Amino acid sequence: MAIEIPRLPLGQWIEGSLDWLTSEYSMVTRAISRATQTGINGLNDALMWLPTWALLLIIVAICWKLANTRLAIGAAAGLSLIWNLGLWYPMIETLTLVVIATLVAVTIALPVGIAAALSERLYRTIMPVLDFMQTMPAFVYLIPAIPFFGIGSVSAIFATVIFSMPPAIRFTTLGIRQVPKELIEAADAYGATRGQKLVKVQMPLSLPTVMAGINQTIMLALSMVVIAAMIGADGLGSEVWRAIQRLRPGDGFEAGIAVVILAMLLDRLTQSLSKERKS
Repeated sequence: MAIEIPRLPLGQWIEGSLDWLTSEYSMVTRAISRATQTGINGLNDALMWLPTWALLLIIVAICWKLANTRLAIGAAAGLSLIWNLGLWYPMIETLTLVVIATLVAVTIALPVGIAAALSERLYRTIMPVLDFMQTMPAFVYLIPAIPFFGIGSVSAIFATVIFSMPPAIRFTTLGIRQVPKELIEAADAYGATRGQKLVKVQMPLSLPTVMAGINQTIMLALSMVVIAAMIGADGLGSEVWRAIQRLRPGDGFEAGIAVVILAMLLDRLTQSLSKERKS
């Protein structure tokens, strides 16, 4: 005779916790939602206010200045293709979401990564949390976003920040902990305070590694923003989702190509910044 083991009501506990949080902190979530939506609308309006050709030239000039002529030519060709396919405005909406989500994620991740690098206890505590966050399927992050912020771009930002933050924390911690001990001892010998060592020795030397973490955060943010079309996020992801629903593979591939072009552009730009800082 099989012995029945009582099933833990884990799902009920999670739902109850979400219900309690949404009811107790509804004013906070509404304020965050309004502020985030204002930021999204403001950046969207600013980018769309510029004529398409003007914004394209600005992006190409940035690529040429920060990277090289080859990236500038590639950016011009790729963005012109997106414009020709009629996906310019969805691309702008996706770029807006990625920029805002990355800024929020990096703003949170850098102090946490620095603190984890300087505190062994915090490091041992936060690493399992980051492992859990990185192994959780991306779609799961969409579930708690909806009760807090409803359907739309704000929920997409929330889920994207949580999903894309771990690499920035990990790389920041790694970069600071990899600074040679001899340099730290030399700074101590000259009487540097803990803050001076961090600002003048550890952060400058760890900057290439930190930039690599930011690069990974941007890539994860872009992938999550596309997935977040399932909960009403605008942009190229919504074009892919609409093509799936209407069984239009051609439209879906066009939007997918636009996502790839945007991803390659952002990746090359951040890599160029990292190399520039390293040199």
